[in-house]
Amino acid sequence: MTDTDEAERPWRRRARRLTRLSPTMAVGAVIWVLLWGDLSWANVLSGMALGALVAVAFPLPPFGTAATLRPGRLLRLAGRFVSDLVLASFQVAWSAVTPGPTPEGGLVSVQLRTRSELFIATTAGLSSMVPGTLVIDHDQPSATLRLHVLDLDRSGGDDAVRESTLALEARVLRAFASHDELVRVGLVDPFDRPAPTPGKEVQR
Repeated sequence: MTDTDEAERPWRRRARRLTRLSPTMAVGAVIWVLLWGDLSWANVLSGMALGALVAVAFPLPPFGTAATLRPGRLLRLAGRFVSDLVLASFQVAWSAVTPGPTPEGGLVSVQLRTRSELFIATTAGLSSMVPGTLVIDHDQPSATLRLHVLDLDRSGGDDAVRESTLALEARVLRAFASHDELVRVGLVDPFDRPAPTPGKEVQR
């Protein structure tokens, strides 16, 4: 091995790590810009940093996962996330200032459809960013997230929490997953071939 190869190795490792973080960094940038209502370099970079922190909190092993960035689906994911964020923030604030019984929290287990650590971590990170919900555990073999919900009744009960988490996972997959992964989890008909340029294909 040459001295040049040794010198390039750290750079290559950093590049691969940055590539693995790119989906959550992109989501973080879009969400941060939408929250502040101002498209600026400061907000974009802050959002990317937030997305990177979410990804670091749920470390991803270097599995060979293919990702396809679909801008339209990413905007839908970001828009729905901001809507859920605002609604959840209002509900938590209202519960805090309104007299009445203390909200009853609960633990809900949700088995995801994907087995990709990349998409599991993105789903878990976005779930935890919504006030009132926190992912406290991840069982890797079964791809099961365990969520703590602050007010289980107001959230619609166990089934509603599972349904909303699976819907979030579906939005994440439609924004980032390859066509083959969408077919595997049942979100796309296997005979429905993708368009010639569905997005930017990135191999991990």
